[in-house]
Amino acid sequence: MNLNRPQSPKPDAVVFDIGNVLIRWQPEDLYDEWIGPERRRQMFDTVDLHAMNDRVDRGEGFRQIIYDTAEAYPEFRAEIQLWHDRWLDMAQPAIDLSVKTLRALKARGVPVFALSNFGRETFDLAKAKFDFLSDFDRPYISGHMGVIKPEAQIYEMVEADCGVAPDGLLFVDDRADNITAAAGRGWQTHHFSGPEVWSDHLIALGLIDKADL
Repeated sequence: MNLNRPQSPKPDAVVFDIGNVLIRWQPEDLYDEWIGPERRRQMFDTVDLHAMNDRVDRGEGFRQIIYDTAEAYPEFRAEIQLWHDRWLDMAQPAIDLSVKTLRALKARGVPVFALSNFGRETFDLAKAKFDFLSDFDRPYISGHMGVIKPEAQIYEMVEADCGVAPDGLLFVDDRADNITAAAGRGWQTHHFSGPEVWSDHLIALGLIDKADL
C-alpha cells in the first residue's frame, strides 16, 4: 500500500508529526539500557505503557497518570516512574535533517504546522529543550485538544482552524495509521521513513532546495 499520496496541487502548508520525525522517540531502547532487555520485555508485556502514555497525550496529568500506573504495578514501580522522571532522556535526540527541512520551509514562507500526540506538560518540557518546537505557525498538540491521532476529530479540528483546504495540507508522520486517516480526508501525505527521503520529497515538490539544507 502506497501511503504517499500523489502531490497535486502543490501544498499550501506542511504539517509535521514530532515524535520520530523531528525528535527520536523510542522508550524501549532507553529501558533496555536502564534495566536490561529481559526486564524491559517483562514490564512491557505486563503493563500497557503506551496506553498509559496515550492518556497523557489526551491531556491527563503527566505525573499523576504515570505514578498511578506505577502504584498499580508495584513490581515495576521504580521502572514505570522513570517514564516521568527521565522523560527528557527518552525524547531525544533531535533528527537534525528534519529540523533543517522545517526551518528551510519556514524561511521560504511555507506555513508549517505541528500535529502531534503530545501531553501538555511533556510538550512544554520538549519546547524548553528544543527551540525549533517554537517555530510552528500553528501547533496542534493533542494534550491541548483532548483527542489523539488517528481519531477523525483531531484532523477535523485542524481543518476547521487552519483555513487550508485538505488537499492543500501535506502531512508527514511515521505511523501508517495516522497517515491513512489523514489521506482518507483528502490530505496529501508522506509516510516518514527517514529524513533524507523526506527532504528529497520536499525538494521534488519545489518547496525547498537542496542548498537550503
